[in-house]
Amino acid sequence: MKILRSPHLWLILATFTLLSLFHYVEQIGIADTTSPSVHFGITRHALDRTLFLLPIIYSGFAFGLTAGLATCFAALLVMLPRAISLSPASKDALLEVGAVITVGVVACLWLWIRAREKEKFRAALAELESAHQMLQHYVRSARSNEKRLSMLNAISSMLTESLELENVLRRATHAVMELMEVEAALIFTIDEEKHELVLVAYEGVSDEFARAMDGIKVGEGFNGEVAKTGQPMIVEDASQDPRLTRPEVKKMKIQSQLIVPMTLRDRIMGTLCVAMRHPRQFLPGEIEMLGAVTTQIGTAIENARLYQKEHLAAQRLAVSEKNYRGLFENANDTIWVHDLDGNIIAANKATERLTGYSVEELTRMNVKAFLSDKGLNLAGHIRRKLFDKEPVAQPYEQRLTKKDGTEAILMLTTSLVTDGGKTIAFQHIARDVTEERRMQDNLRYYLSQIAKAQEEERKRIARELHDDTSQVLYAISRRLDNFVRNNTHLGSNDAVFLQELRQQLNDSLEGVRRFTQELRPPMLDDLGLLATLRWLVGDLEKRSGLEAKLTVSGVERRFPIEVELMVFRSVQEALRNIEKHAQASKAEVVVEFGQGKTKIFVSDNGRGFSLPESLTELPRAGKLGLTGIEERVRLLGGSLKVQSEPGKGTALTIEAPI
Repeated sequence: MKILRSPHLWLILATFTLLSLFHYVEQIGIADTTSPSVHFGITRHALDRTLFLLPIIYSGFAFGLTAGLATCFAALLVMLPRAISLSPASKDALLEVGAVITVGVVACLWLWIRAREKEKFRAALAELESAHQMLQHYVRSARSNEKRLSMLNAISSMLTESLELENVLRRATHAVMELMEVEAALIFTIDEEKHELVLVAYEGVSDEFARAMDGIKVGEGFNGEVAKTGQPMIVEDASQDPRLTRPEVKKMKIQSQLIVPMTLRDRIMGTLCVAMRHPRQFLPGEIEMLGAVTTQIGTAIENARLYQKEHLAAQRLAVSEKNYRGLFENANDTIWVHDLDGNIIAANKATERLTGYSVEELTRMNVKAFLSDKGLNLAGHIRRKLFDKEPVAQPYEQRLTKKDGTEAILMLTTSLVTDGGKTIAFQHIARDVTEERRMQDNLRYYLSQIAKAQEEERKRIARELHDDTSQVLYAISRRLDNFVRNNTHLGSNDAVFLQELRQQLNDSLEGVRRFTQELRPPMLDDLGLLATLRWLVGDLEKRSGLEAKLTVSGVERRFPIEVELMVFRSVQEALRNIEKHAQASKAEVVVEFGQGKTKIFVSDNGRGFSLPESLTELPRAGKLGLTGIEERVRLLGGSLKVQSEPGKGTALTIEAPI
């Protein structure tokens, strides 16, 4: 068995055996002592019995409550024969045996309770860390999608700004490289008469390479095969591919390539190739995104060619219509256009899928039918900023009511449609993030339930400590007082021993009470947040010697108990960090009650630390306390700001709409 190989077991057995032999040394005949023998101010056999606490507490610490209680029972069996039959003062001996066993049981219970609480805390911390990582994953995904939407909108706007073919292709190539984060990009179009690919734009490769790639036949090489089949192609290592035969191409040492067909109305117009000089894995989402870009580029190329063939004035209107129509028909994102009065004049199929209305129905409706009063106010605010040419943070959140009455949450980008320098309409490109927000809300609910469960468990443990452990310790202390009071004939050594034992019991009782207060201060439920914070600051000053103070400004008010719990735990964690890590001499808590919001400042003059670039990196930096504070503040719908520099202390600012 594993326990038999533990050095703790053999050390406990050896200690217990030696103490047992020492307790009966006269009877065994190993040695003889003069009675009464006194050591350290107490009789030798009283010292023997007290020393039995060593293996008892060691067993409880190393192997848990059951092992500790078993050792207590074994010690009782060893000590009882001498106390009953051999001791000249049996009553005193029995009292000493009872005191040793009582202290041993209490110590084992305390070690067990402490170990169980630590295990529960670690489990809860692991669950919080897992939930935090899930939330961070969704946040990163949402940010990535927002970046994608912004880039696609930027490319769409850029391609519609000009009908000059050379300018369109140059901008498109550069935008594709930024969007895909690649080292090279090439755009080919098909020459229908010669049945070959023409390199019309490139960036990131040499002119020699471009000349070698220009004029390849449809079906030849990677791009020729994509132009022939119309299917995207991923090349993991082009330098080793037997289809690559041209020496000028091999000199570029290009490895990874992604090639997608450029189509317009089911007709292959050419290909778009992005490449890297080192291994790169292209994801399915990137293939889909590049396909959407090629559709827009194909539309822009088609429009530019039409512009070059026909009269400038007449063609501008036709190209604009074809451009918008191509975008609407091929875009996966929701796009609609409405005039200055809000009447919808164009919408794509994605808008139909989102709202539940057909395109024909939409073109007879006004955007006011979709928006609440709050949504209309936001739309008016964005409209004024766009007209005044003020910067607008895009994409922004807007809520839309669908045909079935449900609400959709959109990340919306709005731009002006102009004709001859005059604004005639608004264009909107939107992405539905309803499901993402629902998942984020579910995560927040999950975190709040974990916090609630933690508080309930804290409350239960505090109640058990108060009702059971504290009462037992108090009762033992009172019985010990009564015993000393009723036995005035006790010797001075016995009286001193009992007095020390009573002091140890009182210290243990005080420790249990302090632990109970930290788990769940009863005054939080009875007197509220401010009274509890005053106690917390005063206890910190009394216990650690820090100069601590609490300042309150504004009109004081009570919050719901779950809100007060979150705020209290945040301040408690901040003060605990100051006490354990800051090496500070001063700490201050400031509570400001404002109109519809509350601010809490916690600062110290300690050693401080170097802040990471983002609060999301706090767990990796080992700042789990600050991470816990941020999670609680986020559950309140608030924000946490941390300011710290090495040697200049730390300041936390909590702001919540409460």
